[in-house]
Amino acid sequence: MTASVASGDEGMLARRDEVVSLFTLSFGRQPAVVASAPGRVNLIGEHTDYNGGAVLPIAIAQRTWVAIGHSRDGLSRAVSRELGETGAWRHADAKATHAWWDYVAGALVSAESLGGGRSAREVAVVSDVPMGAGLSSSAALEVATILAALALEGVTLAAVGDGAVAGGSRSLRDVALAAHRTETEFVGVQCGIMDQFASALCREGHALHLRCDTAQATAVPFSRGVLIVDTMTPRALRQSAFNTRRAECESALAILRTYDPALQTLAQAAPDLLAESALPAPLDRRARHVVSEHRRVREFVSACAEGGDGERLGALLNASHRSLRDDYECSSPELDWVAEHCVARVGIDGARLTGAGWGGCAIVVGDDATLRTIAPDLSDAFETSWGHAPRTWITTPMAGARVEA
Repeated sequence: MTASVASGDEGMLARRDEVVSLFTLSFGRQPAVVASAPGRVNLIGEHTDYNGGAVLPIAIAQRTWVAIGHSRDGLSRAVSRELGETGAWRHADAKATHAWWDYVAGALVSAESLGGGRSAREVAVVSDVPMGAGLSSSAALEVATILAALALEGVTLAAVGDGAVAGGSRSLRDVALAAHRTETEFVGVQCGIMDQFASALCREGHALHLRCDTAQATAVPFSRGVLIVDTMTPRALRQSAFNTRRAECESALAILRTYDPALQTLAQAAPDLLAESALPAPLDRRARHVVSEHRRVREFVSACAEGGDGERLGALLNASHRSLRDDYECSSPELDWVAEHCVARVGIDGARLTGAGWGGCAIVVGDDATLRTIAPDLSDAFETSWGHAPRTWITTPMAGARVEA
């Protein structure tokens, strides 16, 4: 199944009308505010976030739309078009219940610290961010809900460049941090800051260079197209393997600190330090990936700033995949197939897995027109090789969160 995600203004207006209609049908009146936020995909910088390194996500064209209004009976509610479910709770007693509306309830709680009010609210959600594909559908919902809640209370946000305040007391950076608190403190998912920062702060035509150790974010010009390929493969071992990798990175850092006590994060380690320490296997390979991947992010950003040479970008993407496959050992046969199938094609820069790995998505970067040409053939060839079709989307870097109406 191939879907183009460049929907344009007409598609945006359609989604806005749909969420307004859902709110009206569900709650019997028009909403007061509509806001939206995008999903994201990471161009390069994998498994660097929790090791104090940098990442480079873009916002994709799929978005989550939230319509909001004050509740008339003191009970908060949320309805989702995609899930077909309505949840209800008392805002003053909100707590996670393992339901999808935990993200809405938690976002409304987090919005209070930014001036989002303490009263009960009603929320309608329409989204074309695919769930379960690693494209940050939860972060988009959190960010859009917080932005809508603030607009409902008349809180104005001003963002310039990386989200710094300009003439206001709050910024989109504050929204991203509040959304991250929703995920980690309310819902209880211990994630990094990339997803929420990308959804809130990304700019059209740009990637977001995010330093995960300092939360410093800078917009970087990026004009290439991106084909997202969801291999639709089971990831039963993903969580246990992910936890193992984190523990291995922590062990590597502890050893490196015996050589350099001032070392703050694994990503900051110099290649010479890795050589000097002679880390035992497999810690040597895990550390080598993190250190080299952090460097590749820096080189990718430099290449984008200098005009985005496709050959240079592709070499970094391909090297990233090899490192994830061989040193971090988090790829899968299907992900390797996508990366290898797209090598040495005219109009294609490079390809690699994106996200944690062990299944999930790969990205192919190149000319937008070329990606649209090869996507159907790639999907057919994948189905022939693996017995099922992938989900695919084509995007360019899109804008982050915004109030729509």
